[in-house]
Amino acid sequence: MLAITKAKSVHMVEIKALFKKIKNIYKKSDRFFHLLVGMPSYDKYLEHMEKNHPDKIPKTQKEFFREAQDSKYGPGSTKC
Repeated sequence: MLAITKAKSVHMVEIKALFKKIKNIYKKSDRFFHLLVGMPSYDKYLEHMEKNHPDKIPKTQKEFFREAQDSKYGPGSTKC
């Protein structure tokens, strides 16, 4: 009985490690795809704000992407 419980415990640790790896891959791919389409990464923005501007309140994700889209496609942009 103890061996079964120990095996289940080891299995759960392996599953948690796998989910952690998947989460990291997702975060990296999310950044990659944003760069691919020319959109900045909100995670990178938060890291920058925490490191360089800890006294300021960062924009919400919605505000951040709205500003990025406006600067790329808004009035005065050179895009079609």
